[in-house]
Amino acid sequence: MNAHKDRPTSPATPVSVIGLGPMGRAIAHTLLTAGHPVTVWNRTAGRADGVVGAGATHAPTPREAVEASELLLLSLTDYQAMYDILDEVTEALAGRTLVNLSSDTPDRTREAAAWAARHGAAFLTGGVMAPAPMVGTNAAHIYYSGPGELLEKHRDVLTLLGTPKHLGEEPGLAQLMYQAQLAVFLTTLSGLMHATAMLGTAGLKAREALPELLSSADSIGDMLRAGEEHPGAALDAGEHPGHLSTVTMMGATSDHIVDTSTALGLDLALPTAVQGHYRRAIENGHGSDNWTRIIDSIRAPH
Repeated sequence: MNAHKDRPTSPATPVSVIGLGPMGRAIAHTLLTAGHPVTVWNRTAGRADGVVGAGATHAPTPREAVEASELLLLSLTDYQAMYDILDEVTEALAGRTLVNLSSDTPDRTREAAAWAARHGAAFLTGGVMAPAPMVGTNAAHIYYSGPGELLEKHRDVLTLLGTPKHLGEEPGLAQLMYQAQLAVFLTTLSGLMHATAMLGTAGLKAREALPELLSSADSIGDMLRAGEEHPGAALDAGEHPGHLSTVTMMGATSDHIVDTSTALGLDLALPTAVQGHYRRAIENGHGSDNWTRIIDSIRAPH
């Protein structure tokens, strides 16, 4: 169900969607359902068939996609793909708004905002915090950075995709938040697969192991919130009280995981990386501090 169906929108506002992977197609379908004229373009034209069947207009060229709408939504592999597609039509970008929802680094995002400005286009960075099937639902939210007034100008359209969360004017902020979220997500996925492989050596099938492991993953947030009224406040204050858990205790656990994984013949990349965090903290004399002390060796040196 579209979470924003009761929100007043501007059905006549045309939108162009460039890039029709699963996310781009979900974006186009959501906008079409809300009554917006949608023009689409994709390097592989056949990917447009479904959204064209739902009412979108297929632009034969990037130029026609750009010229069809003031608001352009990009859902691409990376920012280089934006240049590959639009570098030949930069004169058509003047006066338009580019909302790039693609993943890349904050530095490349800042460069893209400057590139757009040189060609007379406004630019918003977006990070979609939902898989394609969740676009347009209550579960979806999207981080944005760039001019606040630009977000407000297009808020009705962008809210259809997911709740907008504006982080600030600096173009790289939304991309930095997106990559930080993915750092948690991808590390968790690798942890789940490593744990599944561990249990698999004892004959447990993934369908038996994963429900137990996912239950543990689900509980991590609650455990961390229970240990601190305002998670992150102690970190900001440079405090690492070790009354609940210590670096030494957690480090011993990481040693056991490495030893077990070694005995089982599993890949050691993930467990040894984690072990390294605790060993460095202990070497620096912080064994009695809370496990959060491992952030010291993760942070860039000043």
